[in-house]
Amino acid sequence: MQLSKNTSSGTGKRLLIKVTLVLSIIIVAVIFLGKIEFPSPNKEIEKTIPNAKLKIVK
Repeated sequence: MQLSKNTSSGTGKRLLIKVTLVLSIIIVAVIFLGKIEFPSPNKEIEKTIPNAKLKIVK
């Protein structure tokens, strides 16, 4: 009688641990990116377009 090692047990647990780890890393990254204050322009940007350059497309 030969001894055989059952390697299939525990693979579901490993997969669950990996998925949980990846999701937690993504959630932490999103939280930290949300806390970063990006600079925004202080004045409103207005650009006037002359009427000569506008073309009417029908």
